[in-house]
Amino acid sequence: MAGLEAAMLYDIRQTTTYSYGAPVRAARQVMRMTPVDRGPHQHVIANMLDTRPAPSEAEHGTDFFGNAICYVTFDTPHERLDITMRARIEVRGTVLPDAMTTPIVDLVRSAALTAFDLGPDSPVHGLFPTRSVPLDPAITEWTAESCAADRPILAAALDVMHRIKETFTYEPGATDVATLPAQAFAARAGVCQDFAHVMIAGLRGVGIPARYVSGYLRTIPPPGQPRLAGADATHAWVEVWCGVDLGWVGLDPTNAIPVGEDHIILAIGRDYSDVSPVDGVIVASGEHQLAVGVDVIPVERPQAEAPAS
Repeated sequence: MAGLEAAMLYDIRQTTTYSYGAPVRAARQVMRMTPVDRGPHQHVIANMLDTRPAPSEAEHGTDFFGNAICYVTFDTPHERLDITMRARIEVRGTVLPDAMTTPIVDLVRSAALTAFDLGPDSPVHGLFPTRSVPLDPAITEWTAESCAADRPILAAALDVMHRIKETFTYEPGATDVATLPAQAFAARAGVCQDFAHVMIAGLRGVGIPARYVSGYLRTIPPPGQPRLAGADATHAWVEVWCGVDLGWVGLDPTNAIPVGEDHIILAIGRDYSDVSPVDGVIVASGEHQLAVGVDVIPVERPQAEAPAS
């Protein structure tokens, strides 16, 4: 079973700005930009979401996967939309078990296929292809090299993660939000979204449940440690279902590390389309420009005073 590390405290600020080529007369959008509690890994102490202009209507709720969502309506013409999210979050890293002691791939596949649970954490939702992550024979064949039926599941998933890091080039601008896994795989280049989609497509292709996670990385690394790729913007990684006992395990193929205290979860889904930060309909013409800024700052906890002697 996995254990927990000591908690880290973070202040997070994300700014998102849409600049439109022509005034937007009206808009109806859904925003997934507010972190929520995620079991023992993550506790949200405070958060807020602000937009300029202010919406004429706003409705808060959660989606099927437990992500916080906000439906907003704008009925005032505007040429720019500024969205600011602030949060203070406590995060605990997970100490994973010895990978060689985890169930073998074949047992995990069988358990997933015979699962009766259809809730948000069921492995069933990570088994099947989606529009953004269709199965691809080349990716499946490449992934199968790591996933022999008698190999421990965590060892197999870690091997896939490390091979992506070793084989692919992190190259902002090489892909866009609509790039399919097969295209990124053929180019062996992309960003965190592409690496996550490729890993998910490969694991699903061999019958292992996998899902997509969006979130943040700490901006300032611990002393002596390198800055992680993707720390200047929203990040993405993968959760792999490793059986009933271990459950979902987070792996970051962009940096080839298990998800730990540096990772803050924003949203979970089957692929990027389930966790897109802003989606919806605008009534306008012309192009728009998008700018995103992220700060994840570790917060020093106050030192407890020593008792008087």
